[in-house]
Amino acid sequence: MVVLSPGETVETEDLEENKALCVSYRAQAVYGLCEEVQATVQKHTQGLRHSKEELNRLNQAIQRLTAEVNSAKSQPCELDRAREPRALQEESASGSAQGKLAWLEAALQRAKQDMARQLREYQELMIVKLGLDFEIATYRKLLEDEESRLGLGFGAGSFR
Repeated sequence: MVVLSPGETVETEDLEENKALCVSYRAQAVYGLCEEVQATVQKHTQGLRHSKEELNRLNQAIQRLTAEVNSAKSQPCELDRAREPRALQEESASGSAQGKLAWLEAALQRAKQDMARQLREYQELMIVKLGLDFEIATYRKLLEDEESRLGLGFGAGSFR
């Protein structure tokens, strides 16, 4: 028995039971936090996958546009086959080719900018993911240490 004040006593077992309940509630709260963090990590991981897929798609588009630009640069003009006067043919063909080339280069530039933006977003999400992974590991370690200290018998990794 523990004497609290004259005439008041509390059984030691009751104190230990209350202590164990308190620790159990704390463990449940930490477990809930771990679940929330894991859900957030999963959401961000899925976002990272989508960003990575988008980056791959944009890389393919850039490669395709680069090939088109190179193809457009290397195509010989078919000026000799046209029936218009040679000066008019050259002016029209070179204007058309230059217009197409300018359009393709602008499209390539837009794709590169979009890819750079996607890459920055991907990197930001990776930083968030790493932070969340670290936080999960920290909470897990704290919970396991608390379980070990109190001898609750849940065992290491019981909240996984």
